[in-house]
Amino acid sequence: MNATENNSPLSLQEAARLLQDTPQHEAELELAHAIEHGSLHANIKRWASEQWEGQQLPGNINRRETWIARDDFDTWLAGRTLKFPLQQG
Repeated sequence: MNATENNSPLSLQEAARLLQDTPQHEAELELAHAIEHGSLHANIKRWASEQWEGQQLPGNINRRETWIARDDFDTWLAGRTLKFPLQQG
């Protein structure tokens, strides 16, 4: 799937890359938390514990095969508040 098209769904991993102000794994954790708490809708695929690869996400969410509609991501992003305020330079 091509995440650059406006209406194409994003994998959780692709969506995390769009959060440029946050390191990749932290962004994946933030998205997984939003999904788990119902503030971001996603088509979720979960790993079985013995299948896990890489750093684990809450709920064993599979970062490559969990899909987020671009509109849902954009809506969530518009309401997102950063955990850490940006430092003024």
